Amino acid sequence: MTASTLADNAVRLSFAGGQVVELHPFVLRDACPCPSCSNASGQRLFETPAVVPHARVATVDFDGDTLRVTWADGHESAFDGGWLEDYARGLPPRREPTLWGSELAPPVERYDDVVSDPATLRRWLAAIAEYGFAVLEAAPLEDGAVAAVAELFGHVRVTNYGRIFDVAVRVDATNLADTARGLSLHTDNPYRVPPPTLQLLHCLASSATGGETIVADGFRAVGLLDPHDRAVLASRPIRYSYRDASAELAADVPVVALDARGEPGALQLNNRSKGVPAGSPAEASEWYAAYFELLALLEAPEAQVVLRLEPGDLIAFDNTRVVHGRTAFSGSGERRLQGCYADRDALLSTLAVLER
Repeated sequence: MTASTLADNAVRLSFAGGQVVELHPFVLRDACPCPSCSNASGQRLFETPAVVPHARVATVDFDGDTLRVTWADGHESAFDGGWLEDYARGLPPRREPTLWGSELAPPVERYDDVVSDPATLRRWLAAIAEYGFAVLEAAPLEDGAVAAVAELFGHVRVTNYGRIFDVAVRVDATNLADTARGLSLHTDNPYRVPPPTLQLLHCLASSATGGETIVADGFRAVGLLDPHDRAVLASRPIRYSYRDASAELAADVPVVALDARGEPGALQLNNRSKGVPAGSPAEASEWYAAYFELLALLEAPEAQVVLRLEPGDLIAFDNTRVVHGRTAFSGSGERRLQGCYADRDALLSTLAVLER
């Protein structure tokens, strides 16, 4: 790389491959990584409006692959090649998801290995980050074990359903998850702001006929949508709501959220709690056409992985990416799952620390 200053005090970087990137001096001064400007955690130690407006470049040069900038006030900044290359790409790199359909063999680890071996924990968390879900086998058949697994990487998110919750048949059920009915593919709690980003479900009993768990990759389905349909679902909010004796929850959100790159960032999809689209008949017709197309992509056999959770099996999944459902089950026998919610950022943080 070479560097030079321009007439307006910007810095021009010329990369070996021929790429040229120009950086405003405010960007470089604001990003200064020196110990007087940034602490060990990366937090800025100065107020941007107090320092950056006065930034003027005096000199620039390279020491190996390190860009050194001397400022008019005598301050010095050093930027390594990795930071410069990341900046040249335009947006910070992200952990890319691997999209999947029915061909995927679910990532599986054993509970004892994940608990006792940091390398196995890292591999299990990395699978959730990459595919949106992973399975544990042979978890203890104990109440609360699901929360103990969540606490391997973060904290349990408490909701009106409690710290942990049972999914089992109840005579007085207000939530359809507590009946023997099949459940269409959905994300949990879209009526909550923000919704839980991770869900864990632990099978404690499974002697009933049916009740298979179905998962599908929402990001894959959104990527297959017609661009117009994707834009409709991403731009028009719909109301999701839920109420019982102790809760009254509602949120107005689009079915699809796109990230800064225009790629799928989140899904909020739940037939049981969704409202109806606002607008003219033409707008409603357009929304339903896009919505039905998304459902068709998710419900296609080639999009789904079907699992029968046996006692001791635990599945953890990204509740903003992976939609889940189940087949109906018979009234004979027993089916009991215990679940909890957690936060994806805690999982990604723990994974990043393990990968250092």
